[in-house]
Amino acid sequence: MKRIAVTLAALMFSLPVTASEIGDDGLHKQPWMRDTFKDLGEDLAEANDEGKRLLVIIEQRGCIYCAKMHEEVFSRDSVSAYIQENYFVVQLNLHGSTEVTDLDGDVLEERAMARKWGLLFTPTMMFLPQEPKPVAAPEAAVAMMPGAFGPGTTLDMLTWVVEERYLNQDGEDFQRYHARRITERNNGSTD
Repeated sequence: MKRIAVTLAALMFSLPVTASEIGDDGLHKQPWMRDTFKDLGEDLAEANDEGKRLLVIIEQRGCIYCAKMHEEVFSRDSVSAYIQENYFVVQLNLHGSTEVTDLDGDVLEERAMARKWGLLFTPTMMFLPQEPKPVAAPEAAVAMMPGAFGPGTTLDMLTWVVEERYLNQDGEDFQRYHARRITERNNGSTD
């Protein structure tokens, strides 16, 4: 009996906690990601029509930090539900060959667009404004989140953008907002 329990425990700990679907391009997929023509102007218009914010996520095949975000953050019901309700998400491949039309009208393959944008880290989440100027997407972005962060930080950034707190002139930038939210969560108050 003890041997069976040890074998079962070993088997349970060897299995992945969560499985993330991998697409043909080798990138992790979520049901709330949109398959579009990668024309950011059109994607922005569609996001606005749906009353959502445009979020561009740049990832690459084999990225352990992308896997971490999908398996430990995006898989959380609270994060996934918030994204689905508030965001129109377009995924780009750092090394991909699909053409992307930038907000400034440039049409380049994903890998060339990533170089144009100066992107070095994956995942990178780029939050676009509802009415950007015709400039390169990173110049128009209201926030960029390069790298993997925990569920609390990610949800706070998602909320900070939806609430347009980047427009506030009261001095509460994202870091102050996030620190306040941590304190509120620790005290059991979430507004």
